[in-house]
Amino acid sequence: MPDSTPEASSHPALDLTLDGAALTAALVDFPSVSGTEKPLADAIEEALRTLPHLTVDRYGNNVVARTFLGRAERVVLAGHIDTVPIADNVPSRLDADGVLWGCGTSDMKSGVAVQLRIAATVPAPNRDLTFVFYDNEEVAAHLNGLGHVAAAHPEWLEGDFAVLLEPSDAQVEGGCQGTLRVHLRLTGERAHSARSWMGSNAVHAAAPVLARLAAYEPRRPVIDGLEYHEGLNAVGISGGVATNVIPDECTVVVNFRYAPDRTAAEAEEHVREVFADCGVAEFVVDDHSGGALPGLSHPAAAAFMAAVGGSAKPKFGWTDVARFSALGVPAVNYGPGDPIYAHKRDEHVAVDRIAHCERRLYDWLTA
Repeated sequence: MPDSTPEASSHPALDLTLDGAALTAALVDFPSVSGTEKPLADAIEEALRTLPHLTVDRYGNNVVARTFLGRAERVVLAGHIDTVPIADNVPSRLDADGVLWGCGTSDMKSGVAVQLRIAATVPAPNRDLTFVFYDNEEVAAHLNGLGHVAAAHPEWLEGDFAVLLEPSDAQVEGGCQGTLRVHLRLTGERAHSARSWMGSNAVHAAAPVLARLAAYEPRRPVIDGLEYHEGLNAVGISGGVATNVIPDECTVVVNFRYAPDRTAAEAEEHVREVFADCGVAEFVVDDHSGGALPGLSHPAAAAFMAAVGGSAKPKFGWTDVARFSALGVPAVNYGPGDPIYAHKRDEHVAVDRIAHCERRLYDWLTA
């Protein structure tokens, strides 16, 4: 992936003097489904290059801006600029109750708006700052822009602490769960359905797998005072050749969301053990991203918690705090969106949450 600069385009410029809600609306009105982020990345880069206190770099559709003020500590504020596919929920809409509706309002253009507002309004922070805006978070892990930056320019992501502005309803969420997707293939013998006894039905062979999943009791471990809740679920099943043929193959797709006290290897081994006696012919790992421990005892995390207030909660989904953790940078999730509404047709964000998060970060970085 080569470094790139924005090409001349007709897209509207981003106005960083807008308040957080209006800037969120402007970002939502830039459709940026995963893989189509270039126009938005161009606009973000162009807006940041107008700020003289920032050094701006770009790699693909990933934009990184940094201060170099010689502060004792460096904080990374990061967020992805892509969304899931639009569901008739663009352009944005602000209602009279102070709720902004639209694709990405919660996950996570409201968080990106807060990043941009801090970049524009805090030219002399008490900590050096790194702002990261990256693509392809909502798709397979190998496409993730933060991962590409980490591989090509790890020095751009160096820091003492990171805040990922993923939706957390303006509360700190520590760490994240790991996610493992596995294809379990069951086999049989094809035959005419009028003479089914001449074959072996692979779809029927999936019954032990489904029974094991239905009976599975997930762990709920407590880590750093936060209770995580694991889950092992079938998320897809396929099989069958024709309506008059006994199928000789069936695949059950299983997703394991696991607590961050398990390593990636331990998680995979656990899933293998669960289905060890279920007649699975092939076990194929399709996608796997490890979790991240909360790390709330780290001094930088403790200082952040003291500044923003409230009590920490566990992060039940996977986020890129795991990538920062792998880089040796302790990280938390803290953003204005409500994760309950992420990816939904009625996705929305309360505008007072956007202002709240911006104010807390502003006070923390200027105190």
